[in-house]
Amino acid sequence: MSLEAKVKDIFKDVLDIGPEEIKENEKLDICLGIDSTEMVEITVGLKKAFNLDIPNNGFKKTQTFNEIVEFIRSKGAK
Repeated sequence: MSLEAKVKDIFKDVLDIGPEEIKENEKLDICLGIDSTEMVEITVGLKKAFNLDIPNNGFKKTQTFNEIVEFIRSKGAK
């Protein structure tokens, strides 16, 4: 499974959405209506899935899906 697919799975689980709803280059608060609580839940899921040390407020809801994937990749996750 690709890194992008793993990240999408976390988004799907937290937000109860289909993968087609995730627009990779649009800000998450605009395309998915993510609030700060959901973003913390996503961050916690990413931390666990990829064994990363990220503060719970490490990602912002105004980031894009691709920005989050690139950050995770930059930390060595595959």
